Amino acid sequence: MSSASILVLGAGELGNAVINALTSHPNKPAANIAVLLRSSTLNSQDPQKQGQNKRLLSLGVALEAGDVEAASVAELAQIFGKYHTIVSCTGMYLAPGSQLKLTRAVLEAGVARYFPWQYGIDYDVVGGGSAQDLFDEQLEVRNLLRSSAASASSPVDWVIVSTGLFMSFLLVPEFGPVDLKNRVLRGLGNWDTPVSATTPQDIGRMVAEIVYDPRDVSRQVVYVAGDTVTYGRVADLVEARFGGSWTREIWDLDFLQKRLQAEPDNGMVKYQNVFAAGKGVAWDMSKTINRRRGIDLEDFETYLKHIDA
Repeated sequence: MSSASILVLGAGELGNAVINALTSHPNKPAANIAVLLRSSTLNSQDPQKQGQNKRLLSLGVALEAGDVEAASVAELAQIFGKYHTIVSCTGMYLAPGSQLKLTRAVLEAGVARYFPWQYGIDYDVVGGGSAQDLFDEQLEVRNLLRSSAASASSPVDWVIVSTGLFMSFLLVPEFGPVDLKNRVLRGLGNWDTPVSATTPQDIGRMVAEIVYDPRDVSRQVVYVAGDTVTYGRVADLVEARFGGSWTREIWDLDFLQKRLQAEPDNGMVKYQNVFAAGKGVAWDMSKTINRRRGIDLEDFETYLKHIDA
């Protein structure tokens, strides 16, 4: 196992952003970087997947075969044990229990450093039993890592990178804050509810920054944000960017809780309830590692300049 060997799990939107940042970082050492992909992806005849694989190889990234859902803990541990650092970029659509399985495999393999799929809100602050039941597993992952850290025999270092929302999610109509097509702006909870958000590209930049320059970041949660804004500020910026008339609505907690009672299996309504509560979903920019290290990330106002109505 090389101290400069890195395995990225997944090559979706975030995985590609992390890989691009790892391979282009100005202080990149002579690192061996690989990405874990299903065998079906590696052997696919689909032109798009073949193009993706060729692009990864052109960046000097090795292709490692493995299926995080189908493989057992032991099988994953055998793969992970070849690498110094594991950066998980797969999780959005994995089956429940997958994140715990990955973490157990990392611990069994004795990986030196692990970045779990925790790119989102502060699950410690949100706590267990929230409206979004999927978040409970994220808390279990944190508890498992902390328990392992308390053991003198555990060599695994880990970093949880809390990034808030993917910035694009603010413009997903089903989520609510911005519906560009219907020109509707909404405050979840109220207009003063804050939310932190970061683009996937900037998440990739900060993950690469911490991988290559860990400094005092060890076995802890760090915060990243391109911007921390209220829903009122989001609405103001959207109106200023696109002009014209807009409808403004408040989806307060009472309204959203009633929606959840009516649609208990609606995942989006679960998210809306958590973000409307404003608890653990936002942090002051001064608290972020990008601000502390003097790294400028894209804020929401700048992000909107790339968006067409």
